[in-house]
Amino acid sequence: MTQHKIRAAVVGYGNIGRYVVEALQEADDFEIAGIVRRSAANPPVELAGYKIATDIDELGKVDVAILCTPTREVEVHAAPLLAKGINTVDSYDIHTSITELRRHLSEVAKANGTVAIISAGWDPGSDSIVRALMQAAAPKGLTYTNFGPGMSMGHSVCARSKKGVRDALSMTIPKGTGLHRRMVYVELEPGTSLDEVSAAIKSDPYFSHDETHVIEVASVDAVRDMGHGVNMTRKGTSGRTPNQRFEFNMTINNPALTAQILVGTARASMRQAPGAYTMIEIPVIDLLPGDREELVAALV
Repeated sequence: MTQHKIRAAVVGYGNIGRYVVEALQEADDFEIAGIVRRSAANPPVELAGYKIATDIDELGKVDVAILCTPTREVEVHAAPLLAKGINTVDSYDIHTSITELRRHLSEVAKANGTVAIISAGWDPGSDSIVRALMQAAAPKGLTYTNFGPGMSMGHSVCARSKKGVRDALSMTIPKGTGLHRRMVYVELEPGTSLDEVSAAIKSDPYFSHDETHVIEVASVDAVRDMGHGVNMTRKGTSGRTPNQRFEFNMTINNPALTAQILVGTARASMRQAPGAYTMIEIPVIDLLPGDREELVAALV
């Protein structure tokens, strides 16, 4: 029997959207239904041959929408799409608001027979799975997640949104034991006060819990680097045996990995019951293409 390909729409075409298109092009079980952008005029040359639309209704049948929008726009896009009968996946990254978003989108998804997989990047996302596995292996103990050094996309988008900021890059510098320093490089519009921009950035929930330094530069492009990474460690107790220690390290291109995880969760969304999920709630095997029995034989 012929397996129908999953028709995916890419909503937003910034850093993540570009890499999502590439990941979909490499996935044999997907078909790109089209790309939703603010304007359909003058599409980039690499999108030649794909339908470009300003409304997802213009793309025909869509099974899943991969949201490549800023975090603070996720909910306003996801809820209407779920109500239309379209699954959604996103990389929402404000950790303190995830349970609230999950609760709301779950209500919409269950009412419309659809699936939302939220916060499906690498942190929150794939790192969340590693943290859960470490805790299962040593239920008592402490886990430290140390990011960087590298570019944080969510923090950069947040800094870029502040009045008077032409462009911005937020670098995350690990200090150890889960503490971080944020180095924010801003390119300002003429006449903009660095002190005012700095105050606006530091008071934002994205930055308010970390040591943050805002530095003006002539060109953000001159300091841009999309590399990132993470080191996670847990030291704890298995049963009654202490001094169990686990470590996970990763060095990555930030948007490329986020995009690949989004495509995997888009696939997994087709295999879940209606509702909203984080990545630790879905079977890892559902992220992978191929026959389930063959995957079990190869990976277990």
